[in-house]
Parts: sequence; structure tokens; C-alpha cells
Amino acid sequence: MRRVRGLLQKRSARWSEGVFVAEGAELLRTALRAGTPIESVYLAPEGARDPATAQSCDDALRAGARLFDLAPGVLERVADTVTPQPVLTVLPMLAEVAPALRAHDEPLIVVLVDVRDPGNAGTVLRTADAAGVGAVVFCGESVDPYNPKTVRASAGSLFHVPFSVQDDPVALTASLARRGYRTMAAVVRDGEDYAEVDWSVPTALFLGNEAAGLRPAVRASLGGAVAIPMDGRAESLNVGMACAVLCFEALRQRRRRDRRSTD
Repeated sequence: MRRVRGLLQKRSARWSEGVFVAEGAELLRTALRAGTPIESVYLAPEGARDPATAQSCDDALRAGARLFDLAPGVLERVADTVTPQPVLTVLPMLAEVAPALRAHDEPLIVVLVDVRDPGNAGTVLRTADAAGVGAVVFCGESVDPYNPKTVRASAGSLFHVPFSVQDDPVALTASLARRGYRTMAAVVRDGEDYAEVDWSVPTALFLGNEAAGLRPAVRASLGGAVAIPMDGRAESLNVGMACAVLCFEALRQRRRRDRRSTD
């Protein structure tokens, strides 16, 4: 269990081994449905007493995973949460996409630059999944997509949305632009009204750090900016909420075009 604790706590441990931990029976079931190979499952006694959880563990075992039954209290000493889920699953890291190396065959890509909060990152993955976003890129100093809090906040969407980890956002911008993507910054003000943007154009939407926004060098490298007009006193929306508003506007426009094409 020392290894599992290290995987939960340290990015370096996850990346050196190429594996991560998903907490809870629902994430285990999602991984199985997605056809993700499973290395091992750690089951607490309370999980073994739950028929649905026990069934998911049996399914993992039949799929080739190793199953470890834990003694009472062991999982509480290892898990990342105060009230842990009764099952931990160790999985190999998912196959990454490299949007910068692809033609512009996705209508929308979301790029997170220096987004540090794992909850926000997980919300972005979940939003991207729901809104049909082609891929999410974690760039610069962004949180590890395999951070246990990000995995939990994604609510299983980590297994559905293609994503990539890239180092240099400016280099990524140039690469995306060469392949036909319009590159746009999400900004608080002085951007084009998001409802007036034509989201049918293949677009890479860049979202910046929760406190500081996009670095000046990144902002300068982008081809445009989009903003969400607000009437109230709030200074801004958080990254997850802003992403949802923008991505669902793009989805709304795609659905409207699809309806018109079938009329």
C-alpha cells in the first residue's frame, strides 16, 4: 500500500511508473465500460459488502486485474480523502492525443495554461465531455490531469475526452495555428462577445491561471480573444464555469447548424 499512497500523493511517482489511481466504484465501472486496462484493485471490507461494488471488482478480475482485499482501516490510512471510497483502482495512464500534430478535424480544443486547481481541471474535463469538445490540453504549469482530485472531479470524463500534456503554450499556439486552428484567449474584458463568435471555425480556446489569467507572452501569441459579458458585480467567472459557458455556446451553434442541415 506504500506504493498506492505514493501514487496518490506524488506526481513524480505517477509519471515515473506511468500509472494513476482512481477512487470509487463508479470510476472503476467507467474505466471498465471504456475498455481501459486495469492493473489492480484494492477493496475495503465495506466495499466487499456492497453487491454493486463487489460485482465491479469481479468484472475487473475477469478482465485481468489483480484484486487485493484490504483489512479494516487500511484504506483510510492511504486514501486521499477524509471519507474514502471503498475501492481504489490502479490504471495505466491513458493514451494521449497530440492535437498539435493533427489536422484541424476537431471543431473545438480547450487548452489550460497554468491552471493549478485540480477541481477546476476536473470540471473542465467533465464539461468538455458533455459539450463534445475534441480534446483538452494541459499546458505550462497546469495541474497533473492524473491528480486524484482532478480524476474525482472529472466524474469519469477522464476516460472519455482525449487529452494531452504539453510544456510550452507558445510553441503549442504556433503549431495549432499552422494546422488551421483559430487560437483564442478567454479574457475577462476587451474580447469579442462569446455569443457573436462563429464557433464553426476550428478553434483552440486558451484558458489561463485562476488568479493571473494568461501569461502576457501567451496572450500575445494568440490570434484573438473572447469574453463573457456580465451584468452583476462579480469580477469574473472561475475557469470551470467560464469553460462551460463557452463550450456550450459552441455546442448550441453546432446543434442549430445540424438542425438546419436536416430541414
